[in-house]
Amino acid sequence: MGILIGCEHLSQEWPGKRVLQDVTIGVNEGERIGVVGRNGDGKSTLLALMARQLEPDAGSVVYRNNIHVGTLAQTDDLADDDTVTRAIFGDVPEYAWASDPRVRQILDELMGDVDLSARVGSLSGGQRRRCDLARLLVGTWDVILMDEPTNHLDMHAITWLARHLKGRWPEGQGALLVVTHDRWFLDEVCEHMWEVHDGEVEPFEGGYSAYVQQRVERQRQAQATEERRQNMLRKELNWLAHGAKARSSKPKFRIDAAMELLAGDPPVRDSIELRRMAVSRLGKQVIELKGVSAGYPAQGGGTRTVIDDVSWIIGPGDRVGILGENGAGKSTLLRVMCGRQRPTAGTVKIGKSVRFGWLSQHLDGLSERDGWRVQEILAQYKKYYVVDGKPQSPEQMLERLGFERREFMTYVRDLSGGQRRRLALLLVLLEEPNVLVLDEPGNDLDTDMLAIVEDLLDTWPGTLLLVSHDRFLMERVTDDQFALIDGHVTHVPGGVDEYLRLLDERERARAAEEEAAERRAAAADEGAVAGRAASEGLSNKERRELKKRYDAIERRLEKLEGEPDRLRGELAGVDPTDYEALVAAQRRVDDAEAEISSLEDEWLELADRLGLS
Repeated sequence: MGILIGCEHLSQEWPGKRVLQDVTIGVNEGERIGVVGRNGDGKSTLLALMARQLEPDAGSVVYRNNIHVGTLAQTDDLADDDTVTRAIFGDVPEYAWASDPRVRQILDELMGDVDLSARVGSLSGGQRRRCDLARLLVGTWDVILMDEPTNHLDMHAITWLARHLKGRWPEGQGALLVVTHDRWFLDEVCEHMWEVHDGEVEPFEGGYSAYVQQRVERQRQAQATEERRQNMLRKELNWLAHGAKARSSKPKFRIDAAMELLAGDPPVRDSIELRRMAVSRLGKQVIELKGVSAGYPAQGGGTRTVIDDVSWIIGPGDRVGILGENGAGKSTLLRVMCGRQRPTAGTVKIGKSVRFGWLSQHLDGLSERDGWRVQEILAQYKKYYVVDGKPQSPEQMLERLGFERREFMTYVRDLSGGQRRRLALLLVLLEEPNVLVLDEPGNDLDTDMLAIVEDLLDTWPGTLLLVSHDRFLMERVTDDQFALIDGHVTHVPGGVDEYLRLLDERERARAAEEEAAERRAAAADEGAVAGRAASEGLSNKERRELKKRYDAIERRLEKLEGEPDRLRGELAGVDPTDYEALVAAQRRVDDAEAEISSLEDEWLELADRLGLS
C-alpha cells in the first residue's frame, strides 16, 4: 500500500483566521477517509489544497507519479451553454459511453429525470449538482476528492452513492477523501476519519461512530490531565500567595512554572448547549387532514398533483418524520398541513391553540432581512425567555448556538450558511411555538452542530414535524416515519430501511410493467409483419429466415458505426513518405465504407420484404 497524495507542512491563512498550521498528512492507496470539523475550520480548504486548486501559503502537496485525481467541489465549473451530455462526457463520442453498463447505471440513478440534450443553464440547482456528480463518477480516477457530495440528493440516491463508492475500486486500490455532514454516509463508506480543528488535522481509525467514541475517550483523558494540571496550578498559586513576603525573593523557576501552567489553559471546545425552552400549551387537536389533494404549477401549464386523497391526524406530542424523493411533494405537504397553502380538494383542520414554528428549507424569513444586523434582529424579541427554568436573553441563547459576541454586529447577508441556519432556528424558537415544523434543518450544519441540534430537538416538549434526508437526524429525533410515495402517505414502522425497500419494490414493479408492455408491443409488431409477409406470399419459414438475416445485419451495422472515422484517423497518422502504408490504410477505409453501403442496401431490401419500412 503506497502513498498517493502527501501533504507536507501545509499552512493556510484567510483574513482574520489561520485554518491550517504546519499540517503533514497523507492519503494511502486503499483508504476511504471522511473529513469532519466545525464550519469554517478548513475542511474545504484542505480539500482544495489537496486537489491543487489552491496554492498553500507554506508547504507542498505531492502526488505519486501518473495518478489521476477527480474532484467534486461545493460549487461547479459547468458552462451554462453546454448540453448536459457535453458537461458530463466532454468530447467522448456517444457510442463509447452509451455502451458502458457502469456509465448507464450512473446516468439512470442521477440523471433519470433530466433531458441529456438540455442546456446546463436550464437545470435546477439540484439537477445541476447531480450533473456535476455524474461528471465525476463516469471518469476513471485513482483518487476522488468530494466536498459535500450528498447535497441535493434524497435518501435513495445517497444510499446508491454509498454503495457505488464502496464497490468502485477493488479492495486495497484507489482512494476516497470526502467532506460531508451526513453521518450515516460517513459510517457506511469511510474506514478512517480526519478531524480538522484549531489549525490541525487529527486522524482517527474507523468510521464516524468509531471516531465519536475515540474522541470522547480522548476528551476524557484530556479532562483527567487538565484536572491534574489544575491541582498543581492551585498549589503553585497558593505558594505564590504565601510564604516569603517579598515575591522577588521567591525562586524564579517556581514563578516561571506557575506562569507556564496559567498560560497552558487550553481553549474550550464543544461547550455549546441550549436546553429546553418553555412553550405555550397545546390542546387536544393539532392537525387533521381529510381527503386532501394538492400540488404545484407544472412547467408546461396546469397543476402537478403531488398529494392525492390523503387523510391523516397529527396529535399533541407526536414526533413525525416525513420521507420522500426530491420533488415528491414533502414541502407542499408541510405547507398544506400548516395552512400556508390551500388544498385543491379535501379539508384541513388546525387546532385553535396551535402556534407553528416554521424553519423553511431556504430560510425565507431571514432572506427578507439580509440588510439587518444580527443584533437588530434579536432586539425585535423579548428581553428574556425561560430556558430550563432560568431566564435567558436571546443573545445568550445565540452564543450557545455557536455565535460569538463580536459577530452580533454582522449583517445577515455576510453570515455563512451554517450561521444563517442556526440564527433562523433560534428565531423560530423565540416565537415560543408548540408545533415545530422543520424542512431540511441540517443543511449547512457541521457534524458537531448537528449533534447539538439533535440534543435540542430531543427535549422538544411540543409536536414535531420533520423533513430531512439526514438518516441520523430523522431516526434520532422522530418517533414515527411516514413516506410520501406517488401522492399517498404511508406509515413505515421499519423507518428509513422500510422506506427504501418500498422504493425498490416500486421500481421493480415499474420495470416489470414496462417489460410486459414492450413484449405486447413486440408481439403486435410481429403479428403485423407476419400479416404483411403472408400477403406477399412468404411462408413462415422464409419469414423467420429473412427476419434472422435482418437482425444480424442490424447488429453488424451497429458495430461498424464510427469505423470509417477511426480508420481515417489512422490514415492521417501514416507517414506521408510511406506509399505502401498509405495505400493499405486508404484501402481499409474504402473497404469499411463499401461494406457499410452494401449492408445498408441489403437491410433496406429486407425491411421492404418484411413490411418494416
